[in-house]
Amino acid sequence: MRPPEDLYQVHREPSGSRQPILVHAFSGFVDAGAGVRLASAHILQTCDHELIATFDVDEVLDYRARRPRMTFDLDHFSSVEIPSIDVHEVVDGAGNAFLLAVGPEPDYQWRRFITAMDGLVERFGVRMAVGLSAIPWPAPHTRPLGLTMHGNASDIIAGRVAAVGQIEVPGHIEAMLEFHLGQRIPSIGITAQVPHYLVQFEYPQAAQALLSGLASACGLLIGSQGLAEAAARADQEITDQLADNEEFRGVVTALEMQADQAAALASSAGGEHLPVGEVPTGDEIAAQVERFLAGLSDDQEQTKEP
Repeated sequence: MRPPEDLYQVHREPSGSRQPILVHAFSGFVDAGAGVRLASAHILQTCDHELIATFDVDEVLDYRARRPRMTFDLDHFSSVEIPSIDVHEVVDGAGNAFLLAVGPEPDYQWRRFITAMDGLVERFGVRMAVGLSAIPWPAPHTRPLGLTMHGNASDIIAGRVAAVGQIEVPGHIEAMLEFHLGQRIPSIGITAQVPHYLVQFEYPQAAQALLSGLASACGLLIGSQGLAEAAARADQEITDQLADNEEFRGVVTALEMQADQAAALASSAGGEHLPVGEVPTGDEIAAQVERFLAGLSDDQEQTKEP
């Protein structure tokens, strides 16, 4: 392995805290509803921050898999958006300084990248690492969005763990970092549970939930004014779609009944199971979700037309 420290450039040392919290929020594979991307972008848009380290993206990204966006203006290309993987020092609404590592999930050299992150953690004296992710979940958008926590800090994640037992999942950089950094410092993950029929679209509610998780887990206070407005617009767009789709409304109703049953059972020890009614099969839900998403896509294309 080539020297991991050659993978990044440090521009300056953190100045606001000698033992900061590191929040790593990489968009890509585990970013349902773009919750992670929206949350990290909101933090950088609303909080004071300074760039302290930059990774060499040419070493870790596959540009053909995620081609940079370019703008063609009349007779020439006028701009290009090259992705970046950066570490910022951020100051939250209460004056607390923390580190935020953001950018697309690396495609290559995961072990070298993780070792490089480990080196930055040691260099900057990081006392705790927190990863953000968002996953599809069989839940309706009409109920509070679920949020779970996991990691080696039992005092923080107690009572917030999803009851999924032991499962095997594809590896991703957030989980790899949580596992690796957890060998020597408190390391947790905060995961938003996004309604599975909305994962292809921006869902600001997921970003709101992740910011709320940061506040409750480690006291970082990030205002959500812009996200709240975007979430209200998203809710209205979904409501408008459901109004014209009786078949999909039935799926949402079934999911609501399941969510209400789970909430009732969780709040009453030893309570009897509540009736959930007729729930569509997985194939039926998949077909209805596909038609619902196709309707959303058509509407989005129409709004782009002049």
